[in-house]
Amino acid sequence: MLALLCGGQGLLSETMFDLADGQPGTETIFARAADLLGQDPRDLVRGGNHAGLLTNRTNQILAVCATLATHACIVSALPDHLAVAGYSVGEMAAWAIAGVWTSQDALRLTDCRARAMDAAGGSEGQLGYIRGLARAAVENLVRRNGCAIAIINPGKLFVIGGDRTAVAQACEEAAASGATRAGLLDVRIASHTSTLSNAVEPFRQALVATTWHDPDPRRKLVSGGDGGWIHQTSPAIGELAAHIAQPLDWAATLQSLGELGTTRVLDLGPGHALADMAREALPQARCHAASAFRSIDGLREWIGSS
Repeated sequence: MLALLCGGQGLLSETMFDLADGQPGTETIFARAADLLGQDPRDLVRGGNHAGLLTNRTNQILAVCATLATHACIVSALPDHLAVAGYSVGEMAAWAIAGVWTSQDALRLTDCRARAMDAAGGSEGQLGYIRGLARAAVENLVRRNGCAIAIINPGKLFVIGGDRTAVAQACEEAAASGATRAGLLDVRIASHTSTLSNAVEPFRQALVATTWHDPDPRRKLVSGGDGGWIHQTSPAIGELAAHIAQPLDWAATLQSLGELGTTRVLDLGPGHALADMAREALPQARCHAASAFRSIDGLREWIGSS
């Protein structure tokens, strides 16, 4: 089975739309993102204003736009049955790919999500990462510094969140305690921590008010929060909203994909971080990032290969 992975915010570059630019089926996605951002997303990432791209709302919309645009380029080449999962805000794109809502609604809901987070989280939030320490050690470290684990990834890789000063201090202590790597991410909000608890209900209301369907049974929609298989949308809406303020277990999501019989993984981006993690967690699967292909034709050919 092929599994599609939809990336989260932070992994932006001036070339992130090059693969999809000018391809059939993408213009409505770019146009909707432009309506939300006030500028064509392709021009925005090529404009050289890196700091502007890091604002939470802009970052989230660009990430989801990139994923949806890549998917639009390959949708006709995809097999009838596949699995799909989203990492953090990537769940907005994953649910669209699974047929729950349209790409247009996914971008609008991403905007609602980001605005609710900004209103709840202030301007001093930050995500960082720690690799190479046991979970118990990371839990003790973040507790001492007043922050929290935000995402559990495979390979002893943890994303942590909280106040920017606290996260920076925790990363410094982790490096001094034997972590192989630690540092700040280009995400300036404390996603998936209790700091954003006040964002959950406004986002849930936006989700409930949206026209949605149950996932297409040919698309196995796997939760990015705990790896559960989502059969029906209604009972999962509250959980999706709650993910804003709860830690995500992406390691469990990848484990679930393995149990579903995943033999190939395509990271739709942006970037290649999810392909890297899947390669480590699913050694039996062939894992690639869309950004590694030179053309859409090459990507489509890989999808069609056995």
